[in-house]
Amino acid sequence: MIIDLTQIEGTSRPFDFTISHEDLGLDEPNLKFLGDIVASGEVQKQIAQVNVSGRITADAEIDCTRCLKPVEQSLTMDFSVSFVTPEHFATDKEREIAGEDLDTDVIDTEALDLKDVIREQILLNLPAQLFCRPDCKGLCPECGADRNLIDCDCDLDRTDPRWAALKDFRS
Repeated sequence: MIIDLTQIEGTSRPFDFTISHEDLGLDEPNLKFLGDIVASGEVQKQIAQVNVSGRITADAEIDCTRCLKPVEQSLTMDFSVSFVTPEHFATDKEREIAGEDLDTDVIDTEALDLKDVIREQILLNLPAQLFCRPDCKGLCPECGADRNLIDCDCDLDRTDPRWAALKDFRS
């Protein structure tokens, strides 16, 4: 969905659309969407800044960080980003960056593709770690067996020879 910024100068425009993950170009190996992605919110255009805020909702399967089993998740992401023209974006190397500056990007056209905003926000807001259950044992580093299902007989107490010199180190 492309917003023509010249038509909303000084006002806001709501948006509400549904898009498939294929249209967003999301091809993450540990993420599978179970349906379409719904995005809603509003775009506000001021003199030198465009603010986009809204909510993204989707159902997805994300691989467990430890055992790689798919875990169903209902994703809800609230977001707020700002865009400024290149002449209003500080490029000083000595300038201190405030926290709100991290949500500001440069826009050099009079059109804003919300599809790109939604894609970026999904990638930035995915959980860093997700477990199928709190006590997930993960995969065996030796044989790759799922330790939630079987107890393999691999020796996990073996010390990597590169760290052996540190074994006797005491402070």
